[in-house]
Amino acid sequence: MAIEGPFWRAIAVFRIASLVYAAALMAQYRGYEHPALGWLVIGVMALWTAGATFAYSAESLRRWPLLAIDLLVTMACLLASPYVEGASQGAQGTMPVPATWVAGPVLAWAVHGGRRLGAVAAAVVATGDLWLRVRTHEAPILINGAVLLFLSGVVVGHVARLARQAEERMQRAIEMEAAQRERDRLARDIHDSVLQVLALVQRRGRQIGGEAAELGRLAGEQEAALRDLITAGPPASGATDLRSLLLRYGSPEVTVSTPAAPLVLPAAVAQETAAAVGAALDNVRAHCGPGARAWVLVESGDGTVTVSIRDDGPGIPDGRLDEALADGRMGVSRSIRGRVAELGGEVSIVSVPGQGTEVEITLPA
Repeated sequence: MAIEGPFWRAIAVFRIASLVYAAALMAQYRGYEHPALGWLVIGVMALWTAGATFAYSAESLRRWPLLAIDLLVTMACLLASPYVEGASQGAQGTMPVPATWVAGPVLAWAVHGGRRLGAVAAAVVATGDLWLRVRTHEAPILINGAVLLFLSGVVVGHVARLARQAEERMQRAIEMEAAQRERDRLARDIHDSVLQVLALVQRRGRQIGGEAAELGRLAGEQEAALRDLITAGPPASGATDLRSLLLRYGSPEVTVSTPAAPLVLPAAVAQETAAAVGAALDNVRAHCGPGARAWVLVESGDGTVTVSIRDDGPGIPDGRLDEALADGRMGVSRSIRGRVAELGGEVSIVSVPGQGTEVEITLPA
């Protein structure tokens, strides 16, 4: 993620500054008892500082092999301290050869995996430091060093995780804003085209009368539904009683039967379910004629909610749904099956020629 970039750059600066500090200590103590070996360790630290800075700058390389090698190199330099310092090890104020450089992999593990992995890396490094301190009986310094390592691993890991979460929230906000702008654009286009045509059909249908009046009525219903759709805001949060949404479809031609107890679902789930039922009833009106009857039955049990839409129309001929999908008419595949699939539910359609059609929608409660 882009938000991690400043963390890795800060770790690189810390490694370089710690390397300079370790080299200054080496020079101050004139290489300890074994200067050649001491400067060799400093050279290894310098090479790894350059390699790690480059490797961590590439997101594709920030993987467990690199993190493991980082920790192993650091531990090797740390455990080489007794062989460099010799008898001077344990003298008052003497630090291991890498000094504060050993915190580099702890910070890297924390940024990559959060506070828990930061604590794990701190435990590994602190164990190595423990072995060195126990040899010289420097318990107070041991406790201070271990505490600082754990604090750095946990705090940096926690801050890195919070930063990633903040970036994810910002990305979601940007996506929602872009979606709202697209919604507004579509609403303008629909208002200037489809809604105007539906309103014209409704007016002309009333004026002409007869079958045209029925077409005008249907056009008016679709105009109202489309206006509600494009003026509605984002999906509501919280919970909604599915019964209240389905009872709106009740009419002389549509009978809606629901349980006496509320069917409380997440608001977005309830709205999408009601929309799928509305699409099924639209198909009844469109393909079964104005006098067709429909029955909507809602049931709940065993952790599921089942909504059945049955009509007394002529039924669906075999292969008709596949033909409609091939022709680009996606009322069933998108408006019903697509909606329900996104909610984690299933749709079954049973149709017998001359005996009507039944659409059954099953959703997890």
